[in-house]
Amino acid sequence: MPPRLFDPSSTAPFALSRSKVELFLDCARCFWLDRRQGIARPSGPPFNLNSAVDQLLKNEFDRYRAAQQPHPLMTEAGLHAVPHAHPQLAAWRENFKGVRSVHRETGFELFGAIDDLWRDLDSGALIVADYKATSKAGEVSLDAAWQISYKRQMEFYQWLLRRQGLEVARRGWFVYANGRRDRPAFDARLEFTIRMIPYDGDDGWIEGTLAAIREVLVGGEAPPPAAGCEFCSYAARAAGTGVPAQPRSATRRAPAAKAKPATRSVTGDLFSDSAPPPAQASRRRGA
Repeated sequence: MPPRLFDPSSTAPFALSRSKVELFLDCARCFWLDRRQGIARPSGPPFNLNSAVDQLLKNEFDRYRAAQQPHPLMTEAGLHAVPHAHPQLAAWRENFKGVRSVHRETGFELFGAIDDLWRDLDSGALIVADYKATSKAGEVSLDAAWQISYKRQMEFYQWLLRRQGLEVARRGWFVYANGRRDRPAFDARLEFTIRMIPYDGDDGWIEGTLAAIREVLVGGEAPPPAAGCEFCSYAARAAGTGVPAQPRSATRRAPAAKAKPATRSVTGDLFSDSAPPPAQASRRRGA
């Protein structure tokens, strides 16, 4: 079934995923074409190895959730917490379901699928955890400009959960798996270094962004392309000259995490591809 497109005359809540909000921030024109005309950006290949790492990490943390014991990664990071056994966690993790909230001011039903939810044993606040995977030389971090999309993803999940009436800690954690390339042989296995990276979220940008999205959607014409949008640049060049444009990447703000990360080396059977660019990073969950 094709996605439901935005109808300015409709009074029914319009479903809008976290990834579509990110698309708007990346390029309002691409977003308008997607949600008003059904013209989506070309999709890339599925990140199957990322999805495998994601599922294996969920399986691993679920074992500690069942026992209500801290995962060793939590202990090594100095966290006094356990994986939280919320009755809706399975639904909140599911693609195209996720955590959902109707935003009455705009008429949007916002949703996003989380990876994990932990509970601080001292304060009782819930901690959003997000799994990431890559394979690169050197240590993983959140310092690249394009990783602002990861940070906004964390903040959006925190915002959604707070709208469920839950106390959510400002500090979330990225569980970042890095497939090692310095082993002498493959031997049908890959080793990982896992780094726990804290991030103090600020969801203050969301309300204004939703209002801006509403304004764009009710408009009868597509807004201008974002500076540096490789998709709009390609389309304009191809339409005008038949010559494809050279891809360009937009510059994004990238605030640094504020606490010392913890790392651990593990061995696994699968690894992920290199971290995808912002336009593709959210596709592994569809939310």
